[in-house]
Amino acid sequence: MSAISARKQGWWALAALTVAAFLFLGLMVSLAVSIGEIAIPLATTAEAVLNRLFGTDFELSRIHQGIVWDYRLSRALVAASAGASLSLCGAILQALLRNPLAEPYVLGISAGASTGAVCVMILGFGYGVLGLSSGAFIGAVIAFLLVGFLATGVGGTGERIILCGVAGSQLFNALTSYVVTTSANAEQARGILFWLLGSLSGVRWPDVYLSVPIALIGFIICMAHVRALDAFAFGTDAAASLGISVRRVQIVLFGTTAAMTASVVSMVGSIGFVGLVIPHAARFLVGPAHGRLLPATALGGAIFMVGADIVSRIIIPQQILPIGVVTALFGAPAFAVILYRVRRSA
Repeated sequence: MSAISARKQGWWALAALTVAAFLFLGLMVSLAVSIGEIAIPLATTAEAVLNRLFGTDFELSRIHQGIVWDYRLSRALVAASAGASLSLCGAILQALLRNPLAEPYVLGISAGASTGAVCVMILGFGYGVLGLSSGAFIGAVIAFLLVGFLATGVGGTGERIILCGVAGSQLFNALTSYVVTTSANAEQARGILFWLLGSLSGVRWPDVYLSVPIALIGFIICMAHVRALDAFAFGTDAAASLGISVRRVQIVLFGTTAAMTASVVSMVGSIGFVGLVIPHAARFLVGPAHGRLLPATALGGAIFMVGADIVSRIIIPQQILPIGVVTALFGAPAFAVILYRVRRSA
C-alpha cells in the first residue's frame, strides 16, 4: 500500500512540475513579447494577441499591434520550438550513442547543416529544387555519415565519437567559411556570418508554421520510441535481446534528429550547447526514464531558448547579440562541469 501511495505521490509531483513548466513557458513567451527597445505592457500584449486571434476590438496603436504580432510573438515561438528541437536531439543522441557529451553541435551535425544551407544560399546548389531547409538537411546527413564513418574506423568508443565530431565540425565550419569568403559579397558575408552565430532577427510567421510542426512531429516520433531508448541504456545487444529492432530504431531516430537540426539551422543558424546542457538538467530533475525525460527536455529547451532570446536583446543597450553567443556563455561552463563529472565517473 505504501508503494502504491508513493507512486501516486510521484505522479502528482510530476504533474505539478509539468503544469508549472508550461505556466513558466507561457510567462517567458509573454515577457519576450513585452521586452525590447519599445517596452509594451503585458496587458497591451494580451490585447494585441486577442485582436488577431479572436477579432476583438481593443484600441491599440498600429505600431504596438505590429510589434507584438508581426515581430516579437513569432520570434518567441520560433525560439521555443528551436530550443525544444535541439534539446530533444541532444537527449536522443546521448541515448543512442550512450555518451553524455553527444549533441548536434558537438557531433558536427549543426556545422554540416550550416554548410548545406550556405551552399544553397550562396552557390545556388539545387536552386529551384532544394530549399534552404532541404540543403541544411542534406548537409546534416552528410556530416553525420562522415562522423559515423570516422568513428567506425577508429573504434567507435564514446570518447572517439566526440573527437570525430569535433573534427567533422571544424571541417564543415572551414568549408562554410571558404564558401562565404570566396563567393559572397560583403553584404552577404556580414549577414551570413551573423546568422551562423544564431539569429532570430529574420524569423516571421512562415517560420513558425514550419518550426512548430517539425518540433511536434519530432517529439511524437521520439515519444513513440521511449521503450527502445530505455533499452539502449544497456547497449545495443541488450536492446536486441528485448525484441527491439535496433537498426530500424537507429535509422528513424538519427533521421529525426537530422531533420530537426536542419530545420533549426536553416531558420536561426547554428546554436550550440542547448542539446548538451538541457537534457542533463532534465535528467537531474525527473530521472533517466525517457517517458519523463523527453517531455521535460523539450519544455526545458523551449524555456531556455526564449530566455536566451530575451537576454540577447537586453544585455547590450540598442544592440541585439547573436543568440548563439548567449547560449555559449551559459553552455560552455556547463559543458566543462559535465566533462569533469564524466571523467570522475569513468
